[in-house]
Amino acid sequence: MTDTAAAQKTADVVDEVRAWLEENWDPDLTVGEWWERLGLSGWAAPNLPEHAYGKGLNRNDSVAVQKAIADFGALGAPGGLGLLLAAPTIATHGTQEQIDTMVRDIVTGKRAWCQLFSEPGAGSDLAGLQCRAIKDGDEWIVTGQKVWTSGGHVADMGMLIARTDPDVPKHQGITYFGIDMHQPGKIEVRPLVEMTGHAMFNEVFLEEAVVPDANIIGGLNNGWAVANTTLMNERAGLGAGGGGAAASAATPGTIAGDLDKRAGDFVSDRPRRRSGGGGAAAGLGGAYKLILELAKQNGKIEDKTIRQDLMRLHTLNELGRFHNWRAKAGKAIGHDVPGLPNISKLQMSEIVRQQRDLGLRILGPYGTLHAYKPEQATELDRATGNPMLGLVTGMALFAQGPPIYGGTDQIQKNIIGERVLGLPKEPSNDKTLPFKELPKNA
Repeated sequence: MTDTAAAQKTADVVDEVRAWLEENWDPDLTVGEWWERLGLSGWAAPNLPEHAYGKGLNRNDSVAVQKAIADFGALGAPGGLGLLLAAPTIATHGTQEQIDTMVRDIVTGKRAWCQLFSEPGAGSDLAGLQCRAIKDGDEWIVTGQKVWTSGGHVADMGMLIARTDPDVPKHQGITYFGIDMHQPGKIEVRPLVEMTGHAMFNEVFLEEAVVPDANIIGGLNNGWAVANTTLMNERAGLGAGGGGAAASAATPGTIAGDLDKRAGDFVSDRPRRRSGGGGAAAGLGGAYKLILELAKQNGKIEDKTIRQDLMRLHTLNELGRFHNWRAKAGKAIGHDVPGLPNISKLQMSEIVRQQRDLGLRILGPYGTLHAYKPEQATELDRATGNPMLGLVTGMALFAQGPPIYGGTDQIQKNIIGERVLGLPKEPSNDKTLPFKELPKNA
């Protein structure tokens, strides 16, 4: 497809969603009612295939749909890891029955999801996980600990990978489940407070938690392949130019309590101070505009080195956009660009580091001030007269996270080296020894 034809296709998609919004958007609907209407129409997750409540659109057109909904003034699709990770994974590996229940509840916002992957001794070496699931009739009994669980405190469901066969090599004995998080006494979620003062992540303890056999996604002991689909979607969504991690103003699921509220109350033209850590959560392009505006306001824009670094940051963001176009062009001819999600994830890490260093240089001594609690933010704004200060320091403190979560920078480089460039792997018995015979972390 030529660039002109692709641009016309995107324009046609935008016209279609606008026409649909004209007929269907009603700010007096509850959030749950609106998301039901949006999700079942296919516009909540247009990147999903049509049999999974989507429209089969490429990422570029899906981002255009998101923007069209926002520009129209309607409430966007339910955000979070359900739409970003669980839905595309289940659409790829799940049965139609699982799609008709799990994915339907995701696109309509009825259930929020979290990701139960990393463990205290299995982060970068994710396949070394020790959380175990033991078969008991038509159910599995799960015991173990997970960590760095985003949104675990508001999740109804979890993407769980657990060891179901310790007698085979570690990558072969893992199974992927959709687990109900509402199991008091069996699943405990504890927040992990970050240096930003917020608690975006959690640790989760599972003690004989129960998951039905019917909730296995992708087949018994095939969890590593299924998990890699989740991870590739995560890296693509988090990476520079990804455009897939945007969060809605309202929170999906039964715990947050937004489903019964008026949808129109979540739509505003006014910028909101986010409660998350900043950085990638604030949007890479939006963060650049914030830093640029700050430099103009305090006169640092006249500093030649500041202008040079602003241009470097702008270039990195543009390259992220070009990576997105490259992926789109590859999809159009049925070809995935090897390693591109990993490259985009690495680029995102570099962007947040650049944002951190440049933002603090522009702030100067004020960069040592940060509000760790909401009530402190109001006082800091009053004392400094600069409401952008907290956003920049929040991004700076959060910048240490993205190079770690979603797969560390070192892991991304290993994947590129081994799977794309064909470099030899480090010597290991992982592929041959049963998991139970491998040395374990203390």
